[in-house]
Amino acid sequence: MLLLASIVIGSVIGLIFGEKASVLKPFGEVFLNLLFMVVVPLVFFSITSAVANMESMRRLGKIMGSMITVFVITGIIASIVMLIAVLVFPVGTGTSIPLVEPEQVEKLTLSQQLVSTFTVPDFVELFSRRNMLALIVFAVLVGVATSLAGEAGRPLAKFLSSGSEVFMRVIKLIMYYAPIGLAAYFAALIGSFGAELIGDYAQAFLLYYPVSFAYFAIGFTLYAFLAGGRKGIARFWKNILTPAATALGTGSSFATLPVNLQAAKKIGVPKDIRETVLPLGATIHMDGSCLSAMLKIAFVFGVFNMDFTGIGTFLTAIGISLLSGVVMSGIPGGGFIGEMVIVTMYGLPLEALPIISAIGVVVDPPATMVNATGDTVASMIVSRHVEGKEWMESEAAIE
Repeated sequence: MLLLASIVIGSVIGLIFGEKASVLKPFGEVFLNLLFMVVVPLVFFSITSAVANMESMRRLGKIMGSMITVFVITGIIASIVMLIAVLVFPVGTGTSIPLVEPEQVEKLTLSQQLVSTFTVPDFVELFSRRNMLALIVFAVLVGVATSLAGEAGRPLAKFLSSGSEVFMRVIKLIMYYAPIGLAAYFAALIGSFGAELIGDYAQAFLLYYPVSFAYFAIGFTLYAFLAGGRKGIARFWKNILTPAATALGTGSSFATLPVNLQAAKKIGVPKDIRETVLPLGATIHMDGSCLSAMLKIAFVFGVFNMDFTGIGTFLTAIGISLLSGVVMSGIPGGGFIGEMVIVTMYGLPLEALPIISAIGVVVDPPATMVNATGDTVASMIVSRHVEGKEWMESEAAIE
């Protein structure tokens, strides 16, 4: 509640002082940088320790299979929710947005893109959050190798578990500064972009915010119920507000990951599941991005007076939204690639690209909130599938 109050205070300051509120931005950037600073070691230690101490590789396969299934299904549901919303409340009509030629970017082949996504040419490049999927691949390999080493690997497994716990403590220390950091960051954000929210992008803003908050409140409550019944709902809502506020204020799933891991632990998600699902989820599971991708498609159709009807159009839109939210989100520059796919799949002019990109800026805070908290509830569903109905009462959940 303190974090939510700080966001409200920061928003009010931004609305009152406008651009002048940008003087507070450094205080927000300090908080964001502290979270980013700890993300890489936290992801490495959490994944390697989870995999290294896993009961069997068969369990790892079951967790991964369940996780991917949940990611895809929830992504499709999010896309359909926004599709219904834009059909009921059309967006992009009657706007007069200036068309600016987008900057030229280096094009990579599919094979080059896959190589750069999952691997890096030098070990030191693993220490950048821009190469998070490569870091996750490396962490899984180290965890598997540690487990296969048996007795010889036990000292390393103990060290990895200790490292994971230490960095979780680091997060607790950083979060003491969170109310100040979030208030300052949100004041600067609203002060800088407040005018855009009441301009040509007002339709997108007025539709996306209520839909995303409704999906967060209603959709995630249903998911929590599927995962653990009434007790699942109670635990989810008792612990999710801090990650939600952090995501809303920072606009980063990676910055929210440390807080998310704490929330999942309090909910009762087993250690190996939360430390596998949440880091991967922060990289490749974005329900909020699925919502925004569908909005971008409908918005640009409205701007160019194109007919947004027909089963084929809708299925293509759902497919692109799913790609943007589950597949491309883990690729470096994936957001831009997803926007390029929207432009090329529908034969739109390149001038549509900056229009789509600008919508991402407008809807980023609630999109990130849905992205990050969606990982938490997904880990609950995976726990239900892997551990059974009584997963919240198991020894693994109590750890």
